[in-house]
Amino acid sequence: MRLSSPKSELKEQYQIVVIGSGYGGSIAASRLARAGQEVCVLERGRELWPGEYPDNELALAKETQLNTPLGHVGTKTALNEYHVNDEMTVLVGCGLGGTSLINGNVSLRTDPRIFEHPDWPQPFRDDVPTLLKNGYDLAEKMLGTATYPESLPPTPKFTAMKKAAKGLGANFYPAPMTVTFQDGPNVVGIDQKACKLCGDCMTGCNYHAKNSTLMNYLPDAKNHGATIFVEMEVRHLTKQDGLWQVHCTDLGDSSERSIQAEMVILAAGTLGTTKILFRSREAGLDLSQKLGHHFSGNGDVGGFAYNSDVSVYAIGTGPKVDKMPPVGPLINGVIDTRPQAENWEDGMVIEEGTLPSATKLGLVKGLKIMARATGEDSDSGWLDALREKFRELVSMIRGPYHGAVKHTLTWLVMTHDDSRGRLLLENDRIRIEWPDIGEQPFAQRVNDFLRRGTAVLGGTFVSNPLWSLLKSQPMVTSHPLGGCPMGEDAWQGVVNHKGQVFAGERGTAIHEGLYICDGSVIPHSIGVNLLLTISAMTERAMVLLAQDHGWQIDYSLPNQQS
Repeated sequence: MRLSSPKSELKEQYQIVVIGSGYGGSIAASRLARAGQEVCVLERGRELWPGEYPDNELALAKETQLNTPLGHVGTKTALNEYHVNDEMTVLVGCGLGGTSLINGNVSLRTDPRIFEHPDWPQPFRDDVPTLLKNGYDLAEKMLGTATYPESLPPTPKFTAMKKAAKGLGANFYPAPMTVTFQDGPNVVGIDQKACKLCGDCMTGCNYHAKNSTLMNYLPDAKNHGATIFVEMEVRHLTKQDGLWQVHCTDLGDSSERSIQAEMVILAAGTLGTTKILFRSREAGLDLSQKLGHHFSGNGDVGGFAYNSDVSVYAIGTGPKVDKMPPVGPLINGVIDTRPQAENWEDGMVIEEGTLPSATKLGLVKGLKIMARATGEDSDSGWLDALREKFRELVSMIRGPYHGAVKHTLTWLVMTHDDSRGRLLLENDRIRIEWPDIGEQPFAQRVNDFLRRGTAVLGGTFVSNPLWSLLKSQPMVTSHPLGGCPMGEDAWQGVVNHKGQVFAGERGTAIHEGLYICDGSVIPHSIGVNLLLTISAMTERAMVLLAQDHGWQIDYSLPNQQS
């Protein structure tokens, strides 16, 4: 059963319109519907369900869109959306469920020390041990956070990560993840299936095991009366006669529509929400000059331990899952240096990645070329060299599930950049301006750590080749933050600690009925996967919103789990 309604049922006016359906949007829709309010959710992408996600190269190509300085490539509703810029490229998800459809599932809490940074408004800092903690608890329950069951055999990539952590003397533990490992209904009564351990989480789960918002908050919102519409792109907002005018384009037939609302929750993601507000300012909405500021890539750095001495087996098996050994979820283990870091800005979270099956054809040659271009072999000797050449030959002959590629670990790291990038709107395209991002010391610090970890495994360290080879040292992130940062007032931020949008360039006056609930309000990198913190912050924001309006949120669940 589909969650979205036909466009013919879209009304001209609603009490509350929620723009976006990722963590922020789906949580806002669920909680406000549970408070008895009339809620309409508008999502730019399509509604895709398990069985409809790409599992081969051609399907993945069709589900990829590129926003580049030279124009847009691909369909505007393709699942994987890349924003390509000179200094940084950003990957986000496009579909009902947002980036929750394609993320790494890891559900970690932010180091509380980060919230002591002055970028965070004092009222928010005061709520960290109370309302924010409660938000984390609520989100973990709704999202079904779990760890890889001990009853299942350990995966080779988890074992490799554990070995690297031991060699580095670093803290290591199984990743808490939003993945289901048993058949049955979840806390909101949606039937899910146990993870098949195929490793294809990054291109969308085809087996009902990934706990995206499509499996929890969104059906919960619908069950409590919310209506959901897909392929509706919100262009900008205006206000007329006390009502918000939500100006949209129906991506199905390219028609223009305007919907009225008493309240609007912007949750279109860091880039999407900032873009809507830039357009809204051009249409006359008075906003803070901090719009577009405090952009962060969350200190994301990637790399490979190529052709190591240990079997890793970290390529998704997709449709062949029943005929091949288990890979495991996208991420299984965490090397966490945060507890050991005296300065929280030096803390790192290192996770192992799994390359999706839809990318397998290019891996043998691609990884070999990158290793030749930027690789640093961590061991030496003619016997080791002979073994490495032999494994590369095996990969060339038998494919990526064998030889050198089978012995390659993908490193995924989050730490801290200076969170001083800028988002701009040029020719109706959101652009990232951050000239020194590649030169910031966090990238070199992470690469030094990964180089040591690769040496433990006896592999060749391959850093991001774009960062290594190009003079501009561009970065890549799937964790964009900021653009509409929180602040004490309009001089310091775009929204207050409740997510209410400031009216004007100074002072604390707000636009009544306009809120932001997504990663764009986070004013500083958090150095960990975003999903749980965005969820917790939105849960907190909904508590405060309900209190301000005298509403009561019903938190009872049909299938309560302890």
